[in-house]
Amino acid sequence: MTAHWHTLDGPDGLPLRCWWALPTDRPPRAAVLVLPEVFGVNGWVRSVADRLAAEGFAALALPIFARTALDLELGYDEAGLVEGRRHRDAVTVAGFLADVGCAIRWLQAQPGLEGRPVGCVGFCFGGHLAMLAATLPEVAATCDAYGARVSCFRPASGAVENASALTPSLEPTLAEVPRIPGHLLCLAGDADPLMPPEELAAIAAALEAASMARPGGPERRLMVLPGAGHGFMCEARADFQPEAAAQAWAAMLALFRRVL
Repeated sequence: MTAHWHTLDGPDGLPLRCWWALPTDRPPRAAVLVLPEVFGVNGWVRSVADRLAAEGFAALALPIFARTALDLELGYDEAGLVEGRRHRDAVTVAGFLADVGCAIRWLQAQPGLEGRPVGCVGFCFGGHLAMLAATLPEVAATCDAYGARVSCFRPASGAVENASALTPSLEPTLAEVPRIPGHLLCLAGDADPLMPPEELAAIAAALEAASMARPGGPERRLMVLPGAGHGFMCEARADFQPEAAAQAWAAMLALFRRVL
């Protein structure tokens, strides 16, 4: 595979500094968007794109904080977490979807990928955002890896205490599940303090309801990995769990190969 930085022209001239990885021994199977954690498009996120390219996919790691930090790349320490969360709190749904739309249009103009549907995978806050990206018609398969607070939060709207009393635009991100046209795989660890049992139960219920509403429709699946904490797929984090990570990678690749 080969990989390098590539800057896209985003909405209103906003530069989107992406990491672009491609297989070199074959045409790409399909394109996959990679959405980072709050730590930005750092070395580990780039390695995810590289690994997808080695599996035959064209992978574009998209910056999710371009409006407040063009080149954000943080380490997995307390200072990095505090800084990343500061930028996280400035993200809006409209701005994020505009950036994703630009990235998808660019991907669908690349040789061998013209007009084809894309996949998306996100981790932590990027996983939360992946559930929003999944609502776009061009996204055929999405993997949300430990995307915390989808049942009680929507970017730039704060915590949602009573989602049923709010307008659709203020509902938590999980309320988007019925509007997702493609396949959705959610990955989580049962030892993740950011995804407590009530969050996992809410996700499971939303996925089941969406599946029942569309029998024979797109896959809606929650995969809970025993003994895995937050960030269990990331080798650079203390919670890395090799066995759970291998299972999650296998499930994600199987989804992308089958659908894309």
